[in-house]
Amino acid sequence: MATPNAHPVCRFPVPKLEDLPADIREQIEAVEEKSGFIPNVFIALARRPDEFRAFFAYHDALMEKPGNLTKAEREMIVVATSAANQCQYCVIAHGAILRIRAKDPLIAEQIAANYRKADITPRQRSMLDFAMKVAQKSYEIGEGDFTELGKHGLTEEDAWDIAAISAFFGMSNRMANVMNMRPNDEFYMLGR
Repeated sequence: MATPNAHPVCRFPVPKLEDLPADIREQIEAVEEKSGFIPNVFIALARRPDEFRAFFAYHDALMEKPGNLTKAEREMIVVATSAANQCQYCVIAHGAILRIRAKDPLIAEQIAANYRKADITPRQRSMLDFAMKVAQKSYEIGEGDFTELGKHGLTEEDAWDIAAISAFFGMSNRMANVMNMRPNDEFYMLGR
């Protein structure tokens, strides 16, 4: 039986922290100081510095900005679409963040298993219906989808945010799956 942390971060070689460009090393050290560990996604993506910088700039632009969608709702989108894309890393890592941001130890598993049966509001259900359609059948998006969001107080700008988060994490999910990126053991207990 494998011991915790016995598995590599991912299938590709990962750089040593001391070998990284200063800006990336500082960003990773700041995350480690805040969370108490280095999430594997940071070290896995650091092997390609330009892609690392672009990834986290867009991630932060989508996930950290103020707006009509709460930070917890943004994480709901990530968990639901990542579950549909069968991305273990993102379901576990963003599930932990969702539990913390929603202050609910059950919500991440409910959403990952079947958001339609989760303890969420009709507004959040509409948001996730739209996110899932973007993730799975974006070619079918039409005016009716925007009308449905509007019934729940979600604007055109919210639709853009929902779509961008779903699309961005679709890319992230695919790369995490190709890399066989493993979630850190620490994520499993966060927010419990």
